[in-house]
Amino acid sequence: MELDFAFYAVAVPVVLYAGIDKTGFGSATSVAATAFLVLILEPAAAVAIMLPLLIVMDFTALRPNWNRWDPHVARVMIIGTGVGAFIGAALIFVISPSTFRFAIGTIALVFVAIQASRRFGWLKAGDNMPDSAGYAFATLAGVTSCVAHAGGPVASIYLLTKNLSKSAYQATTIVTFWINNLIKAVLYMSLGLIGWDTAFVTLTLVPVAIAGTLMGVYLNRVVPERVYFGLIYLFLTVTGTKLILDALL
Repeated sequence: MELDFAFYAVAVPVVLYAGIDKTGFGSATSVAATAFLVLILEPAAAVAIMLPLLIVMDFTALRPNWNRWDPHVARVMIIGTGVGAFIGAALIFVISPSTFRFAIGTIALVFVAIQASRRFGWLKAGDNMPDSAGYAFATLAGVTSCVAHAGGPVASIYLLTKNLSKSAYQATTIVTFWINNLIKAVLYMSLGLIGWDTAFVTLTLVPVAIAGTLMGVYLNRVVPERVYFGLIYLFLTVTGTKLILDALL
C-alpha cells in the first residue's frame, strides 16, 4: 500500500466526510465513504482501513446519545446485524475484488434510488413491521455493513416504520452499529484483513476522523440538508457507476 500524495488527497476528504456524516447527519450516506475509498484501494483494504476509524467515530457519537435508544428495536437490530456480520465475513473471504467492487457500486446506486424514491413520494415507510421482518432487514444490514460499511440504508427500511423520535432513531442506529463494528473488528482480524500495515494507515487518519466528528456537530446546525445530500447523491451516483464499470470491463 503506497502512502503517497494521491492516497491522502482522496483519503483525507473521505474520512473527514465520514466523520461529518456520522455525527452531523446520522450516517445517512455512510456507503459513500467506502465507495470513494475503493477508487484508490483494493476493496478489502478500503473496508479494513475504514473500520477502526468508524469505531473511533462511534465512541465520539455514543456519549451524547447514551441510553436514548429504543431498547426493543435496538435488541432486534443488534442481534440481526450480528448474525449478518458473520455472513458478510464469509462473503468477503470468497468473493473476488471485481465482484467486491460491483457489490459496493450496486449498493451505492440502489441507495441513491431508494432515497430518490422517498424524496419524490414513490416509496413511503410502511406500517409498523413485526420483529420477524426486523430481524430479516437487520441481518441484511449486517451483511452490507460487513462487506461495504453500508448497513445504514438497509436498516432504515425497518427503522422508519417504528415511529421513533429523531433522537431515538439516531441513538438506536449509533448503538447498533457501534456493537456491530466491534464484532466486525474481531472478524476482520480473524480473516487477516486488519494488520500492521492497515493499522498504521488508520493511525495517520485518526486526527482527521476526530476532526470530522466535531465538524459534523457544527455543520448539522448550519448546512441545509437538501444541499448537503444533493451533492452526496450526485457524487455517489458517479462513483457507483464507475465501480460497476471497473468491475465489468
